[in-house]
Amino acid sequence: MQTNLKEKIALVTGASSGLGAQFARTLAANGAQVVLASRRVERLKELRAEIEAEGGAADVVPMDVTDLDSIAAAVAKIESENGPIDILVNNSGVSTTQRLVDVNAVDFDYVFGTNVRGAFFVAQEVAKRMIARSRQQQDFRGRIVNIASVAGLKVVQQIGLYCMSKAAVVQMTNAMALEWGRYNINVNAICPGYIETEINAHTGRPRPARS
Repeated sequence: MQTNLKEKIALVTGASSGLGAQFARTLAANGAQVVLASRRVERLKELRAEIEAEGGAADVVPMDVTDLDSIAAAVAKIESENGPIDILVNNSGVSTTQRLVDVNAVDFDYVFGTNVRGAFFVAQEVAKRMIARSRQQQDFRGRIVNIASVAGLKVVQQIGLYCMSKAAVVQMTNAMALEWGRYNINVNAICPGYIETEINAHTGRPRPARS
């Protein structure tokens, strides 16, 4: 079943591989003009070519979600060159595989810096602009989709730090939905189960912890 997203501008972060690339393909197939964001620009250009070959519309913008200046510059560039963002798929994410007793400050900041801090400030930057539009357009409807994980709902062995970060994304989504819903911004989280992608292909399938 297709949804008509014609004339909608959709930003997908972490679009250079895995779920992000698939989200971008799906949005483009449904008519959205997709903006692909990541640090790996060459990979984004390959995906853009693929989408365009299928008749879709895509553009590329470099973005490092751990750098607030990079986020602001990317969103400003999108609005200047493509138009205001209607849909955000907040997908960037990283993981580590070690026991919690072995996690150090660098590991913690690496995972939470991307999965929580990065996701929050991307959503915030987009939401500020959506709120301004909502105050000017009565029929405005914005969409923010944060990509969490089933691991944010049930702890999985070996990736406890990742589980903690995705649980934070779930609660972050609830807070955003509560605060931004009055501006006609619909905020949801998706919690995928295990899907082998670049982020986890080297780890093998993790096992849920017993409770």
